[in-house]
Amino acid sequence: MKAGAATSKPIPSKSLQQLAKRLRAHLEKMAERGVPITYHDLAKVLLLTPPNTIHKVTEALELLMDEDTGTGRPLIAAIAISKARGGLPAPGFFDCSAHLGRFVGDVTGPEAWAFHAREFHAAVAFWGASGSSNNDKLKDWQSVVRRA
Repeated sequence: MKAGAATSKPIPSKSLQQLAKRLRAHLEKMAERGVPITYHDLAKVLLLTPPNTIHKVTEALELLMDEDTGTGRPLIAAIAISKARGGLPAPGFFDCSAHLGRFVGDVTGPEAWAFHAREFHAAVAFWGASGSSNNDKLKDWQSVVRRA
């Protein structure tokens, strides 16, 4: 890419947008319970069919991360974790977070653990608040962030 050239994100396909909407709805339910869920279990719950079921989940998660960052919300994607990483999301979560300006550090180091813990707890607090509209949740969340 030439220096100074504008970068534009590709528009997500309609099927990816629909999957992301379904994924967000399920992750909100998980936030209400306060527990994480693996990518594999998300693929099963969403009835995704092979091939590439985990890849489909991670693409939708990245779309949600972009949406949440654009609106100043906690990353609901932090509720999704890798079965192979002992409670952490896959490295792509941290790479995407870094690209969005939300994470700086080693994806295998203590920064990753601390960042994920903060985002997970923030997502549970924000997305798991039942009985509130998303607008009310966002106002409450922004007031908490301003005080911090």
